Amino acid sequence: MNAYKYLCKEKNEFVLSKQLLRSGTSIGANIAEANGAISKVEFKAKMSIAYKECLETKYWLSLLQATEYINDDTFNSVHNDAEELSKMLFSIIRSSRENLNSPKH
Repeated sequence: MNAYKYLCKEKNEFVLSKQLLRSGTSIGANIAEANGAISKVEFKAKMSIAYKECLETKYWLSLLQATEYINDDTFNSVHNDAEELSKMLFSIIRSSRENLNSPKH
């Protein structure tokens, strides 16, 4: 949310920053929904959405860098965080998939 405020106030950028805000906050919202899932299938589905939103967030960051609304240092810092988060989410999804496909004892 701070990035959105900064981009709107300091850079007068409203389109890309709004997309960044939407996709970035959607990650956490979907993780919260996954934590309240009533089934393993629902959990995996919500985590998959969170992963896709993380990929979208990285896309918007790339556009903000390409249009010079954010500098390379800012991009690298935030993009690296998003990359680590996407790796964690993918790992959770992979584990969930394996748990769904494993035979029940």
